[in-house]
Amino acid sequence: MTIPGDSAPPSVPPMPAAAPSLRSRLLRHVLLPLGLTWLAGTVASVLVANSFTQRAFDRSLLDDAYAVAANVRVVNGRLDFALSVREVKSVLFDQVETVYFAVLRADGSVLAGWPDLPVPPPRGDDAYRFSDIQYHGRALRAVRLQLGTPQPFEVVTAQTVLGRSAMLRSVLLYSVVSQVLLLLVLAVWLRRAIQRDLQPLADFQHALDRRDVRDLAAVPVDASTRDVQRLGASVNDLLDRVAQSVQAQREFAGNVAHELRTPLAGIRALASYGLAHKEPAVWREQLAGIVDSQARASHLVDQLLALALADEARNAIPRQPVKLDELVRDAVLRFLPRADAAGVDLGAVGLDEPVVVRGQAVLIEGVLNNLIDNALRYGAPADGAAPHVTVELSREGSDVVLSVIDNGPGLPARQQEMRRRWVQGQEGKRLGQGAGLGLAIVARY
Repeated sequence: MTIPGDSAPPSVPPMPAAAPSLRSRLLRHVLLPLGLTWLAGTVASVLVANSFTQRAFDRSLLDDAYAVAANVRVVNGRLDFALSVREVKSVLFDQVETVYFAVLRADGSVLAGWPDLPVPPPRGDDAYRFSDIQYHGRALRAVRLQLGTPQPFEVVTAQTVLGRSAMLRSVLLYSVVSQVLLLLVLAVWLRRAIQRDLQPLADFQHALDRRDVRDLAAVPVDASTRDVQRLGASVNDLLDRVAQSVQAQREFAGNVAHELRTPLAGIRALASYGLAHKEPAVWREQLAGIVDSQARASHLVDQLLALALADEARNAIPRQPVKLDELVRDAVLRFLPRADAAGVDLGAVGLDEPVVVRGQAVLIEGVLNNLIDNALRYGAPADGAAPHVTVELSREGSDVVLSVIDNGPGLPARQQEMRRRWVQGQEGKRLGQGAGLGLAIVARY
């Protein structure tokens, strides 16, 4: 059982999360790889520094072993160590490290030095080997040196690693701190540079936000980069196309309101006049007038729609291959009954070969319709000769010329203004019952 009001309220879709700004994204994409590169470089530099530091200290430790070995002699056929304890301290003196040594005979017995000093294991036929040992709870770095003259013996020297660790810490500290400071300076510089480069984009956004909905003028763009310049040009081009479309709609609405007022008022006047009389002859006369006015109004609406189409077609209709000869043939056949009824000789020339051009078929058809319509309306010769209209296709080099020719009075050069809207007539006189839109449509197409 369902009770009204008990149903659960509709779920509200969650608001989308705010997208990160372009500045933060650029900083992240730049600083993150830079930080990883810095970390890898720091690790590599520390490892290299540690390796070279170990080699330097190991070389010093090996030199101490050779110094001790240089004082081992053979006396009465037996090995003897020539240095006293005081001399040993002088030879192995170090301000930071504590140095230990042991001289071992071939059988492993201790000739001199610390008897319990651990001996690093040998490594093949190598004369010496370095290793890390523990002695009385202290970490030592030791070297085992094997010598064969004057009799086989070994020397072990070892020292604490305080100096090594301190130097490694110093290298690590100075390397990391300096690179961290450089990374911070670079991050601040990148942030300011990105902010400076993106500021024109932010200004462009603010200009669009403050723009009134009716203001479709171009937005000034202070572009610091080509991308922002192209974006501004694209937006301004879009605004220009929208302005043209809005203007076309306004003109269409204004033209319709202005131009249809007269024929509609005439139709109403004719109808009112007919209703005021009871004679059928008057009714018939007024009805005929209404039909003529309606035809003129329909023709006017068609022309206004054609003008609106011309304004919209500037960007809406793509150019495509058009079979011009077929388009001309169809247009001539379409107007042929009207021409015959009006006693006009309508024909076409140059349709024997196919002619293909790139254009907008609907506009070319509109050009033909309006030119042929104008020729049939106003192309009658002033001397009373038989009127004729010819649609001609011809070639001039790589160009194709489409002409509509009649033997009427034509337009003098001073009357070329008839290409504008609502201009009509010859020497200020009306040539017919049109609205003065035909040549304006052709010019716009």
